Amino acid sequence: MNKTLMALTLCAAATLVAIQPARAASSGPPAVTNSGFEKGVTGWRTSTGKGASALTQAGGHSGSSRLTQQAATASRAETRQTVSGLRDGYYTLRAWVRAGAMNQSRITLKDCGSPDTSTWVPASGSEWLHIAVTQKVTRGRCTISLATDAAAGGWADFDDVTFAPGKATLAVKGADTSSLPKSEANGGRYFTASGKRADPLKIMHGAGADYVRLKVWVDPADGYNDKAHVLAMARRVKALGMGLLIDFHYSDAWADPGKQYKPAAWADLDYAGLKTALYDHTYDVLNALKAQGTTADMVQVGNEINDGILWEEGRSSHFADLAGLLNAGYQAVKDVSAETMVVLHVAEGGNNGLFRWWFDSAAANGVRYDVIGVSYYPYWHGTLGAFQANIDDIAARYGKPVLVAETAYPFTDAENDPLTNIITSAEPYPNYPATRAGQTAMFRDVLSIVQAVPDGRGLGAVYWEPTWTAVAGNGWDPADPSSGNGWENQALFGYDDRALPAMGAFAHR
Repeated sequence: MNKTLMALTLCAAATLVAIQPARAASSGPPAVTNSGFEKGVTGWRTSTGKGASALTQAGGHSGSSRLTQQAATASRAETRQTVSGLRDGYYTLRAWVRAGAMNQSRITLKDCGSPDTSTWVPASGSEWLHIAVTQKVTRGRCTISLATDAAAGGWADFDDVTFAPGKATLAVKGADTSSLPKSEANGGRYFTASGKRADPLKIMHGAGADYVRLKVWVDPADGYNDKAHVLAMARRVKALGMGLLIDFHYSDAWADPGKQYKPAAWADLDYAGLKTALYDHTYDVLNALKAQGTTADMVQVGNEINDGILWEEGRSSHFADLAGLLNAGYQAVKDVSAETMVVLHVAEGGNNGLFRWWFDSAAANGVRYDVIGVSYYPYWHGTLGAFQANIDDIAARYGKPVLVAETAYPFTDAENDPLTNIITSAEPYPNYPATRAGQTAMFRDVLSIVQAVPDGRGLGAVYWEPTWTAVAGNGWDPADPSSGNGWENQALFGYDDRALPAMGAFAHR
């Protein structure tokens, strides 16, 4: 079992107002002076470059005021406060934030005795979001920094700042590379950003990725994503020291909210036979992984199972029957390895009503699981604010860690093969254009939102199919070798096959 998983600048100052650093109370968490900016900037020090300002304005996340940093011309502003009298250990800074398009604002813990750490402020416009950053304090004090490097007209708001002992870190920064074996077999090549050809798993791992997700089909037409290929990929994954997430589709091809078709070999089975087949298939693949020394760390019992699995018997409208199938999968996982975590994965990550209905129904029907899996594609699944509200709510409501099992974003709206891309708009989500910078910012900000889930229940996120580049023969349809790829503009390797800047988000702390 992955141990981490288990353990769940520019211009000089134009103005400077010095204050005494805040001091931690003798007992209890350290206090942030004027944390909601209800007393202007009292307790904070501010420095700004020419054309920038940092001031309080009416209308905060809570209370009557907020801190606003803005710039008439490209410039920098920083507002900071030092907390002293701290015991050694980990501390987490949290703040409610919002910012304009493609901002460069961040919250940082600095001068704590360890390297500075930052979390960027999402470009959420009018939506307030909360973000967090963790740092190890070793010198008795730490400086809270709220800063903006703004283009002309750029702005960011901050409010309700807290600083307390504890950690908010991600255990999973993953990549779904299910299509990689077929890509490589058809001539797919991968390069570092500087142009050196290398194993793409090693490139991503070197960038900070620590998990790989692999889907399993029962009897696919092209022979890929089957047991043999998953075993081979698992050996590569574990040789790099990465965690392994196995994603059972219980189908011969794609399973998602719109299609959960039985494998052909199971088509004539009754309900009892389906439960047995599901158990046996799950056990067989996982036991083979264990036998070769690559035991799965997490397992999805189904993929995007909004409307269940193994239609018609396993539809969500027959939740009691669905529960029996899911529990058969859970038992198979635990019979192979009691430490392997079981994930139940539902799409539409910003739809809180759906998630409450689905997981309330699961609870009412005795479904067993360890982790809530979420798909969040921002161009389909709601705003960043809706996404954050949902994952915060379900983590608290069900007392389970939350994993974003799928997310992605385009780096271009251009095509690289004859099949039209699924996402073609030049700006599929406000403030995040389909550019290299936009892709980087979105992936980074999704990770930040997961990191900020209260009580350490934000497990991490998996980028979906970063190696699925436009390679002839590696299209979407396993039964049609000529089918194209509608996803290549959302890979983490560009049309020159070099690693893209968004891969740097894997280093998120």
